[in-house]
Amino acid sequence: MLIAFAVAGLIIAAGISAPIWQSMTGLELKEMQKQMNNPAYADVFKLLQVITAVVGFFIPAVVTALLLNRRPFKLLGLAEGASPQQAGVVILIIGASLAVATGLSYVNAHIPIPESWRIEFMKMEDDYNRQVEAIIRLRDTKDYIIALVVMAFLPALCEETLFRGGLQNFLTRSTNNPWLSIIIVSIIFSVVHLSFYGFLSRLFLGIVLGFIFQYSGKLWLSILAHFLNNALALTVLFFYIREGRSLSDAMKSDGASFWGLVAIPVVIAFFELFRRISGKRQTV
Repeated sequence: MLIAFAVAGLIIAAGISAPIWQSMTGLELKEMQKQMNNPAYADVFKLLQVITAVVGFFIPAVVTALLLNRRPFKLLGLAEGASPQQAGVVILIIGASLAVATGLSYVNAHIPIPESWRIEFMKMEDDYNRQVEAIIRLRDTKDYIIALVVMAFLPALCEETLFRGGLQNFLTRSTNNPWLSIIIVSIIFSVVHLSFYGFLSRLFLGIVLGFIFQYSGKLWLSILAHFLNNALALTVLFFYIREGRSLSDAMKSDGASFWGLVAIPVVIAFFELFRRISGKRQTV
């Protein structure tokens, strides 16, 4: 049901976005795809991204939860806040997890694939980087703050509500198998980002976000971890640009190393600490 609502939400978001695009740009709808790399329409695309995230991800999860429970936000894990101790350990978890993610990015980049596939996957990565470059435009502190809201916090809130508070939560309740639910939802989470070279790192981060929610039942902690991941990437880009590098060059910089995988035991240790301070998860 949730997946059907999400698909319907994305269709509705597209329907809402079309007239907004035309009224704000004066261009026909068929021009939207051609202009995605044009910084002149960055503000329009920011607004369309907000609409897509809220209508396509957040609202479907809330509506589904409302149909299943009279306390939808409690069901989704949004009703209760987290303790400072939990938030602190989540910060440690995401820090160590980012090191592992760089190692997985290195592994992903060295997976042997046919040359024709490699060319196509690289084209997808380049197209995505150009679109992000056109949208975020990190020219000054104001752009940076707006990017933190639109590109870091909002995706964290809406995606975690759909994937962890919704899909993972409902699947776990129906199967009574948290591991299976976390793996399945993390695969879906990584696939929908349409990035071959980012697949393994996003899969791993999805699993990390899934276990944060599973151990605590508090979606705000998964949102915090997701936000920190996004915010760190934006912050690195911002400081690269402050040093005089172009946004395009900054986005293409690759610090991935196989040695990031040595942080896996650290992630496990932090999770054991997190599990202990979180106690037994309460059910609705």
